Amino acid sequence: MDMSNNFAGIEDAFADREASKIWLQSIPYDGTSTWGKGADKGFEAFLDAAENMELYDIETDQEVYKNGIHILPEISENSTPEAMFQAVYTRTCELLKSDKYLTFFGGEHSISIGIIKAFYTHYDDLTILQIDAHADLRPSYDGTPFNHACAVFDASKHCNLIQVGIRSMDASEKNHLDLDKCYFMNEIEGQIDWMQKSIDQLTKHVYITFDLDAFDPSVMPATGTPEPGGFDWYTITTYLRKVFEQRNVVGFDLVELAPIDGMKAPQFLAAKLYYKMLSYKFLR
Repeated sequence: MDMSNNFAGIEDAFADREASKIWLQSIPYDGTSTWGKGADKGFEAFLDAAENMELYDIETDQEVYKNGIHILPEISENSTPEAMFQAVYTRTCELLKSDKYLTFFGGEHSISIGIIKAFYTHYDDLTILQIDAHADLRPSYDGTPFNHACAVFDASKHCNLIQVGIRSMDASEKNHLDLDKCYFMNEIEGQIDWMQKSIDQLTKHVYITFDLDAFDPSVMPATGTPEPGGFDWYTITTYLRKVFEQRNVVGFDLVELAPIDGMKAPQFLAAKLYYKMLSYKFLR
């Protein structure tokens, strides 16, 4: 795709690499997804939707794009899961030397493994906040530790990992799961006390890895494994605002958007969610 397109069609002055405060890194990798394919087309659909999104955010009364959003050249390495991981880790380590606010867009969830490693190497005492339908705690799957089913296994061994929205997992993953820091969807649905309880478990610096299948498939059907029983829009945004207000969210990724032909709403949600998270970050 033509990467000269600016995010949301913003003017070049707000998309300049050096002047922009926000950098957006796409990693359109879909090498290990096991059922629904198409996450490699997610970023293109996301950008198309963003161009049709109004850029004033009512809730925060701001136009966050004026801080500058620059789209970086994509990370296209896809020869093997190992090579993809190494490329992502190396690039993220380089990006962390900048003073930019780093954001990432998948691809499938395996892209987060290298990003997270770079972030926990860079930040002491980092929390990974995983918002997801799946535990993603397998040490290895289909012969590689760099599979989407292993997205936060490494994080669980090196960081403070908080898991929110989980409603599908393999029995073997219980060996790696911290029940005190996992908020199962069936236990938090309709409740609100879990929000502050989970935030109290976050350290000062937080990286959010957001799998779009955390949403209920009725609002986000365009994902590789659409698990029933997920979040609605306002529950997620209420929670995210609290997280951004109370902690230093040092970066985030959105993964697993697999567009469905003829259905525009899912990518519009992804674009709006990305913009909303930036709106919360730059409100302070």
